[in-house]
Amino acid sequence: MAKSGLFNLDNLSTENIDEDAELIPLMTSEDEEEINRELLPDDLPILPLKNTVLFPGVVIPITAGRDKSIKLINDANNGNKTIGVVAQMNDDEEHPAFEDVHKVGVVARILRVLKMPDGNTTVIIQGKKRFKITEPLTSEPYLRCKIEEFEEIKPAPDDEEFRTIIDSVKDLSLRIIKDSPNIPSEASFAIKNIESSSFLINFVSSNMSVEVGDKQNLLETSDLKERALLTLKQMNIEFQKLELKNDIQSKVQSDMSQQQREYFLHQQMKTIQEELGGVSSEGEVEEMRERAKTKSWKDTVDSHFKKELAKLQKMNPQVAEYSIQRNYLDLFLDLPWDKTTEDLFDLKRAQKVLDRDHYGLEDVKRRIIEYLAVLKLRKDMKSPILCLSGPPGVGKTSLGKSIAEALGRKYARVSLGGLRDEAEIRGHRKTYIGAMPGRIVQSLKKAGTSNPVFVLDEVDKLASSHQGDPSSALLEVLDPEQNDDFHDNFLEVGYDLSKVMFIATSNDLSQIQPALRDRMEIIHVNGYTVEEKIEIAKRHLLPKQIKEHGIKKEDIKLGKQQLEKIIDGYTRESGVRNLEKQIAKVVRNIAKDIAMEEEYEIKITNERVEKILGPSRPRNSYENNEVAGVVTGLAWTSVGGEILFIESILSKGKGNLNITGNLGKVMKESATIAMEYIKSNAEKFKLNPDIFTDYNVHIHVPEGATPKDGPSAGITMFTSLVSLFTQRKIKKNLAMTGEITLRGKVLPVGGIKEKILAAKRAKIKEIILCEENRKDIEEIKEDYLKGLTINYISEMHEVLDYALLKQKVKDAKVL
Repeated sequence: MAKSGLFNLDNLSTENIDEDAELIPLMTSEDEEEINRELLPDDLPILPLKNTVLFPGVVIPITAGRDKSIKLINDANNGNKTIGVVAQMNDDEEHPAFEDVHKVGVVARILRVLKMPDGNTTVIIQGKKRFKITEPLTSEPYLRCKIEEFEEIKPAPDDEEFRTIIDSVKDLSLRIIKDSPNIPSEASFAIKNIESSSFLINFVSSNMSVEVGDKQNLLETSDLKERALLTLKQMNIEFQKLELKNDIQSKVQSDMSQQQREYFLHQQMKTIQEELGGVSSEGEVEEMRERAKTKSWKDTVDSHFKKELAKLQKMNPQVAEYSIQRNYLDLFLDLPWDKTTEDLFDLKRAQKVLDRDHYGLEDVKRRIIEYLAVLKLRKDMKSPILCLSGPPGVGKTSLGKSIAEALGRKYARVSLGGLRDEAEIRGHRKTYIGAMPGRIVQSLKKAGTSNPVFVLDEVDKLASSHQGDPSSALLEVLDPEQNDDFHDNFLEVGYDLSKVMFIATSNDLSQIQPALRDRMEIIHVNGYTVEEKIEIAKRHLLPKQIKEHGIKKEDIKLGKQQLEKIIDGYTRESGVRNLEKQIAKVVRNIAKDIAMEEEYEIKITNERVEKILGPSRPRNSYENNEVAGVVTGLAWTSVGGEILFIESILSKGKGNLNITGNLGKVMKESATIAMEYIKSNAEKFKLNPDIFTDYNVHIHVPEGATPKDGPSAGITMFTSLVSLFTQRKIKKNLAMTGEITLRGKVLPVGGIKEKILAAKRAKIKEIILCEENRKDIEEIKEDYLKGLTINYISEMHEVLDYALLKQKVKDAKVL
């Protein structure tokens, strides 16, 4: 049982009665007889109640805030003070109609009306007789209905069973009042002084802490004996709950440790938070449980989640482990698991997307379209692991975005440059404070699907340390045969990565761990020609910079000639990153003139380019063939192809060989091989053997501050030495690349396309390559080869037929 309060019709709040209010006396048997003799009117205004049920004879105060309710109370108070009171079926209904209220209610008489300072009206009413609504009459300005009396069936005066039930109700009421700390002891006097059995049942029913629906069932029970028995059953349940609560409290109070005290205080805090509208830990657990029902994960994952959720429920929210466990479960619920996006197999649209975002790169785009075509036909093909390898600034990373758009998939990217902790890939164990999952799982959570296009940027820049080797951790991620059960240390259960399309990017394949490189399909993304760079600048870079600098397209005109000048004079790269920076400088200069309202020429001239960017930097270009021993070679670097010069001179000495130019071990060995091959074949080259003992040879490669290595300068060094010893001229506008052996063979080298582009930039007309590099030339577009003559050789002596002229250099030495 609970104290009767003020039941607000609008917001279920409870108000306290004024302490000075006059007490309403309990109903006597004479009062009950008088009520029974009263006749009911044919119709009544109906007042719907929230959260309570009025019983005959019971006096309750009610706070009304709705306009209709206040209007009804004022009209009734000014009239016969009689209204019909019924309970609402749904407490959330703010404007209840006829169908929203129960049909059995109680006729009530208004005893007092009080105006409250907050604008609400408090009315004290007393229940009279039950009635039943037969039909509605009006709904405005408030609900009015026809009614009829709801008869009550009373037991015989000598019914001993009924008397026993009534005595049990009284005794149990007194015990509940005694054991409950929330009910004042004065309530026991009221129970003892009630003479009417019917009023006792109504009084007890009105004050029981049961649901509105249960109280309404009691009100609608016409047989008084049956209603008394139902009331006794409800009281027994309430008494048992009270005993259990008191028993728990006594056990807690008997030996309350510090931890138990904290837990008890937390439970109190939780209740306060709920009252204030906050979310308790129990609410969080229940919310997680409801979210888990919407997940379609495997049985093993489901059982693991339920086990971890039960562990959270038992934890004290004040301990540090609680937040870790909650974050862990939040990750489970946030991960996409089996959520995927549907792939778009419109290959023509995919081709348009790739062509729109990237000019050139035909081989790469063809491979992507081939992959989409196979995926369209089979629909169950595991995603391959692609590795886009090439110099910086050629569009490797942005290709990933274009592939994602073409496929209709989400895009995720992780930068691996400088990563040296294995936990960044596999995550930390959640036993540590501040533990978190690895970047793979975090990115999937951010993407929201299990099949995004996932770019692993700069995979060749991974480092290893005492904290592990991240490249080894990637072996599981990038193996299609085992990544369907990827293990993250934080997650603790396997996650399926087989639907993810991984795309790695790198600048130097030699820096990638061999086992990791073996798991990827390498696609070489080569550099751009000057013509391609001009098109990229016109289509993409210039419009982008115009937009970013807040000027209009018609504010600047940058012609093809000026773009070519910027490319040739201010950038040394295979990609277009530096080109974009230089274009940004030009656009920024125009933006300054516009902002300062200065006059300027819209059309940018070559002179204006030099004024903005400064003097152009000369590129490595072919110089002349007037000096013996100076030969132009072709080299590959991480930023694309370059030309380099091999210089050789003779000086009186004892046959020593000196090599300078910051060369690596392999390149020095190439010089030694060339020298020894010439010595062993001196007669073939018509050389005096005394040269090798009377003169020192010095080989130098300019730009000495730049490290250089690799075998591809072998034939260049050989040609340089033969030219030096014979003092014959080198053919003009000629460059070469190839590895040499002691047997006189020329071996193939890599980076052919980049080297071809470097030769074109340096205005080279003729190139010497190994015969086995012919297949590399056949894969290059004809536009790149226009204006070039390619000579293929297999033996070292063949290079001399193409490279050396019979003519001696000016001021040739006599050896």
